[in-house]
Amino acid sequence: MTAPIGTLKHLIDQARSLKPIRVAVVDAAQGLVIETLREAQALGIVEPCLIGDPEAIASVCRDLDWQTHDDWILPAPSDPAAAAKAVELVRGGEADAIMKGNIHTDVLMRGLLDKEHGLRLPGRRVSHVFVAEVSSHPKLLAITDAAINIAPDLNAKAQILQNAVELFHLLGVEMPKVAVLSSVETVNPAIASTLDAACLTLMARRGQIAGALVDGPLAFDSAVSAAAAKEKGIVSEAAGDADIVLVPDLVSGNILAKNLEYLAGAVAAGVVMGLAAPVVLSSRADPPAARLAGLALASLMHHRSAKVPAKAAAPEASLSCAPQAEHACYPLPG
Repeated sequence: MTAPIGTLKHLIDQARSLKPIRVAVVDAAQGLVIETLREAQALGIVEPCLIGDPEAIASVCRDLDWQTHDDWILPAPSDPAAAAKAVELVRGGEADAIMKGNIHTDVLMRGLLDKEHGLRLPGRRVSHVFVAEVSSHPKLLAITDAAINIAPDLNAKAQILQNAVELFHLLGVEMPKVAVLSSVETVNPAIASTLDAACLTLMARRGQIAGALVDGPLAFDSAVSAAAAKEKGIVSEAAGDADIVLVPDLVSGNILAKNLEYLAGAVAAGVVMGLAAPVVLSSRADPPAARLAGLALASLMHHRSAKVPAKAAAPEASLSCAPQAEHACYPLPG
């Protein structure tokens, strides 16, 4: 088993050793966004394409003293048009990844998930992963899904989990440890998340979820603290040492991720899995450090993933892919 990844800087250093990726930034006229792109471009991680209001983008670049090239800026009259333009660039082979700028998540997701012109792949569920560095924790911790799937059912959770496992494989972790979260460690029919957790644990043991050690239900303390797991008498390969925590729903995941950011000083890089290209999806309030790490993740995803062309989404028929209605992954603006 490979050693765990300790810091986001390690991922940034890896991305710096690779060819820069072409990133289409949707609604780029925001100081935090431009500051991130300036640093990422200076580090050799990205070649930027800034989509939106040209005058507003140029003004922010001037304010930050960033000398841009004329061909870096593409006009778009509205946020939906900017999202559509970014998707068009990816589908046409002119961009390798997409980054959220000063645009609401729901508007961006509509463009990405458009059945005719988006980036969905047949048979793939789209999900979000936060990869967080917490100073008090010895390795990176992934939280999924805290941004896209609002209230996933069991089959959806299986695919969300598999997406996160795939990401860790791309990062070099051969057998990540997954804790399926609930509020307790025992199965309680009155708490639906404990039933899903038990099913997912068994599915992993039967090979329906591949490439990870999965256990649940586990409370968050038992997932990340070996001392807590020992005190509770939990014997598990994942408990106390999780690389990935699968949350019950978007609300609990979003609260967990932002608690770690704002009360524990975590830096959380957010990316979207399951599309034809990596998508850096951060909160509009996230600092440049989180966005830069997200771009590093996108670079590693791009260079290490098998390339699959974008095409219209087909019906999802496999056991592990429940149908994904578009309204199920349009969270409130963020």
